[in-house]
Amino acid sequence: MSEVKTGKVMILDHPLIQHKISILRNKDTGVKEFRELVGEIATLTAYEATRHLSVEETTIETPICEAKVKVLSGKKLALVPILRAGLGMVDGILSLIPAAKVGHIGLYRDHETLKPVKYYCKLPSDIHEREVFVLDPMLATGGSAVAAIQFIKDEGAKKITLMNTIAAPEGIAAVQAAHPDVDIYCAALDECLNENGYIVPGLGDAGDRIFGTK
Repeated sequence: MSEVKTGKVMILDHPLIQHKISILRNKDTGVKEFRELVGEIATLTAYEATRHLSVEETTIETPICEAKVKVLSGKKLALVPILRAGLGMVDGILSLIPAAKVGHIGLYRDHETLKPVKYYCKLPSDIHEREVFVLDPMLATGGSAVAAIQFIKDEGAKKITLMNTIAAPEGIAAVQAAHPDVDIYCAALDECLNENGYIVPGLGDAGDRIFGTK
């Protein structure tokens, strides 16, 4: 029997991330600034989440001389935002890894059962060959993340990382229980969920605040 890798949980404590999170939480932060901050935090989170990528040595000519340098060793990557809030993280990560392919999974949470309902799923045809980063600013109950990860696994993907802006302990526990092999990277870990399944203290509905729809 093959050994199952246990995923790690990384809560990022970089001062820049902490500062930007504080502005995100403020109810008076406007749509434009909120949207920009979500992208900036995603960039900083992706910087840490891609630290493991392998490199290989090659030789180039600088304006001065020949030099041995290191380049990415051809690892195929994919970003899969969970619609709609996950879209706010995509551009920030593509600024680091512009060659990544992008899929989309549409889920909404039934406000009575708090369970995810799928309404859209479009993934790269070679998703099974790629390392996948699932994107969602909020990890609350974990239901949407658990379902999205399963959809991706059903298409043959083996290496999956979940990236969030803010997470609740309940959401992390749910993902670890369902997908213990998945790494989780979060910019902040909050206290708990309230009776309505929202993260406390949180920042409200990320999708509404990104797109100005509230």
